[in-house]
Amino acid sequence: MTGILGAVLAGGRSSRFGSDKAAARLGGWTLAELSSDVIAPHVDEVVLIGREHGVPDLPRDGLGPLGGIAAALDYAATHGYRCVMTIGCDMPVVPPVVIEALLRRAPAYCLDAPILGVWPAALGAHLLSYLEVTAERSVMGWARSIGALPVAADGPVPNVNTPQDLARLADSLLVES
Repeated sequence: MTGILGAVLAGGRSSRFGSDKAAARLGGWTLAELSSDVIAPHVDEVVLIGREHGVPDLPRDGLGPLGGIAAALDYAATHGYRCVMTIGCDMPVVPPVVIEALLRRAPAYCLDAPILGVWPAALGAHLLSYLEVTAERSVMGWARSIGALPVAADGPVPNVNTPQDLARLADSLLVES
């Protein structure tokens, strides 16, 4: 037992994608399922955040990834987890070395994709307060405010924001096979 909750943030509007990107498919799996699979070996449980049948954003919808992280921290604290590993539903491929580096440095975030991070569950109240007193909705801004350590990836961390991103990722995975 690691004491770590995994949280797939899937509550965005997907405006650049044009449809629900969490449900978009790559190799027969949804992006949300693939993102869950990326973190599952490193956590005790994986929850979906910001979806109809998942954990709702806190303190309300429309706050971007920080609302999802706040929900994940609250869920973790009330379910006895010491930390949360967050990942975007649009991150179906992450080098394991990045995950391992984050786990060694919590609180920490991926410099190339700040939504990918490890956060102590005890920071939930701090984040809710931060969301109420600041207009900034940047994950990196909040991460800096709590002294989280940035972890650089050795290579690109794919992030699927458009259908073209998904097609490029699918093509690159075919080339690697």
